[in-house]
This record gives sequence, structure tokens and C-alpha cells, in this order.
Amino acid sequence: MAFKNPERKQKHLFPDSIEDYVDEDSPVRAYDAVVDMMDLEELGIDTDENVVGNSRYDPRSMLKLYMYGYSYGIRSCRKLERAVHNDLTFIWLMGGLKPGYKAISEFRRINREAIAKSLKQVARMCMKLGLIAGNTLFFDGTKIRANAAISNTWTEQRCRKELEKIDQRIEEILLESEKADRDEEDEESEVHMSSELKEQQKLRSKVQELWGELQMEQKAVVNSTDRDARQMHSKDGSHTSYNVQTAVDDEHGLIVSAEALSAANDRGQLSRQVKKSIGNLEEKPGTVCADAGYADINDLDEIDKEVNIIVPSQRQAQKKKPGPFDNKNFTYIQEEDCFICPEGAKLYPIKRKNKKGQQYYRIKPARTCKECKYFGICTTSERGRITTRLLKADYQEELEINYRKPKSQEIYKRRQSRAELPFGHIKYNLKVRQFLLRGYKGVQAEVSLLCSCFNIRRMITLFGGVPELINVLSGK
Repeated sequence: MAFKNPERKQKHLFPDSIEDYVDEDSPVRAYDAVVDMMDLEELGIDTDENVVGNSRYDPRSMLKLYMYGYSYGIRSCRKLERAVHNDLTFIWLMGGLKPGYKAISEFRRINREAIAKSLKQVARMCMKLGLIAGNTLFFDGTKIRANAAISNTWTEQRCRKELEKIDQRIEEILLESEKADRDEEDEESEVHMSSELKEQQKLRSKVQELWGELQMEQKAVVNSTDRDARQMHSKDGSHTSYNVQTAVDDEHGLIVSAEALSAANDRGQLSRQVKKSIGNLEEKPGTVCADAGYADINDLDEIDKEVNIIVPSQRQAQKKKPGPFDNKNFTYIQEEDCFICPEGAKLYPIKRKNKKGQQYYRIKPARTCKECKYFGICTTSERGRITTRLLKADYQEELEINYRKPKSQEIYKRRQSRAELPFGHIKYNLKVRQFLLRGYKGVQAEVSLLCSCFNIRRMITLFGGVPELINVLSGK
């Protein structure tokens, strides 16, 4: 069987026009068309061509470069620079422009906040095309590592210990310097000690600054590389990370809004993300759905009461049968504001400083528990059994009843396939396991680009191809 052998000396003639470099159904044309539809001035990107100074690269072309590059996992400025020299689709996209990595990096640095708004315009574009209904939104979060080592995480205790070590070393250096002066050591060793002393003093100033930041902003920890990142635990281990939150539409699984947070978990974040999604779509959803990680009754109570909330409580998510002396088996008597335990004893309200939003109840008198045959099983406290009740327990009961409805269960089953699909694409298809940029603004810009690229890919699929999408965007 004959082989097809390569021939590097075979002469070829490129098309006369860069326009002929890519086929009509090449995905790059879809990204080009979507960015052409975006309002750069609304984003906050400077489009004034009359600015005094050296000529700049066209900002729309630079945004196209990032949007298309991120869609294929090419995020590094140096890799994007190589692409505009060697990849025909990038050459076509840039119209022959070949910016260096510094110019590419500078555009992203200057326009981080503007790029962070790009998802909002892409989502509204999808809504106008009828791809986002906005009736049912699914919310979920995932951890993505920050561009900062966990070893650079500082606490007050670590700052205190490090300052003690530094002060001790500075004292040792000063004593060594005095000894060198007395012994008339050679000049080179004195220069070395002076240099080390400056380094220790510089390190001391840095640690003091971190300690001051912890105290001033009342933070438990701070990372010296990325101040906005936090140490978080996930199935991949413990790393300095961001918690990326997304709102996904039920109609076609398109992302409505996304945000990178420093919060280590999803608790208390749902109302914030609902408001953000409403800001992007400019209309209120009929239903919001999330997993039990968002089950914070005080936070859920902040969502508009007209919105149908489908969020299981922690006890519903655990699916464990309550024990014989579980709080659920204590009967609450609203008229008397007391609980009755399974043995018939009453628990009355007590004042106790603890978690907000809860009322504590205790057996009175305390000897009731000690005289009970289940003492040691139900409780071992000499002061008697304590139970709690949420101040908004009635509202929680309403949410639990709503979650158990067949229609709610049907919606909740779709949550996993809708809400987690974008994370799978970003993490596994695009290999994005760590952000390149540091700080909230930079990370938010990357999140917005990644989510916008996911939406554009879905748009190509939903319309049946690139030419069809371009025709719809152009109004044909």
C-alpha cells in the first residue's frame, strides 16, 4: 500500500485576499460577528481615534482576539501573539494585524472592567434572539484556583511568629556587625551583613502591612499574592481559589450572569446572584432553583416573594430519617411559644448568644431531664435538653413544602444538567483550572470571557451552524 508522503518544497499560492483564508462555516466567523454586534462604548472601551499619541490597535479587533482565543483555551498573551502570526483563523480574525504580547497584555489590563461587562451584552443578545427565556434560572458555584500559592496565606498568628523570627534575626545581624567592627573584619563581610539587614527590614515592613490589613478589614486570612483570593476546600484539595457563581437559563442552558467571589461556600449568595441576573436581563425570573448549599433562610427571604424559590433545606438534602430525639420530633406549640418533647415535657424560650436568626428553648425545670428514663440518650446536660427554632421557621416550612411538589421536583432534576454543564466545559474542555490574572477585577474579566465564549458556542449549535447564526445576527 502506497503512502502519502509530505513535500515541503512544493510551491503553493495563498489566496489573493485574507478573506479567503477561512471557510464560510469556520467558527471564527461567528465570534467575529458577535463582537461586531457589541457596543464597545457601553462596555467602557475607548473607541476615540482622535486621541493624541502613537497609533493603537483597533480595540474591537483586540476584543475579538481575546474572545476567540479564550474559546479554545488560549489565554496567555504570548500564545495569542504566536497565534496571530501562525494560525490562519487568527490572521483572518485580526485582518493581518500582528500585535505583540505586550500590546495584547496592556489591552486586557486597561480594559479589565469593560471586559467584565461583555457577558451582560452577550446574554442580552441571546435574549433578543429568543434563546434565553428568563423564566427559570439555575444557580451553582465552583472553585477555580487563583494565581497565588497557598503558602502565601497569612493569619495574625503567622504574622506574629514571623515578626518574632525577623526581630531575632535583625538583632543577630547587628551583634555580628558590632563584632566585625571590633575584630576589623574585611569590608566584604560587612557589605553582606548590611544587605541582609535591609532584606530583613523590608520583609518586616511587608509582614506588618499584612497584619495591619488583617486587623483593619477584620479578615481571618489574607494572601500576599492575591488579596481577593481565599483558601478554599474542594474535591481537588485545599488551594487559594475563587468561588465562581453562575446563573443559567433553563431554555437552552445559556449563562445569564457570572461572578467570582471570595466566599468559601455558596451559603448566603443566592439573593446576590438573583439580583445580578435581573440586572443583566432587566426582568425578574419566575423561578430560581439551586442546591442545598444555598439554603440560608435569611438570604432566601431577601428574594422577591413573587419569585418561586426551589431550594431544598439541609435536612431535605441529607435524606436521613430523624432519630427518636431529633429536633424534628419535638412539637412546637405556637400559642404558648414552647416545644413538647417526645416524653411530654415542655421546653421554654431562653436567652442565649449564638447564631443569629434562632431562638433557643430549654427544659424547665432541669431535673425533668435527669429524672427521665432517656437521660444520657436524649441529652447528657445537667441543665436539661436544649432545642432551637428558626425565627423564620414558618417561611422555611413553606419552602420545604414547595420543594416537595412534583413540579418543583421536575425542575430540580434539570438543575444538574443545566447548571453544571458550563463548568464542565470550562474546566475539562478548555482546561481552565487556574486563573491567569490576579485580583477581583482581573478574575472577573476572565470569568466573563469564558462564559461569553460558552454562550457563543451554544448559539452556533442552536442555530445549526455558523452561516445560520451570522444570518440571524445580520437580520437576514
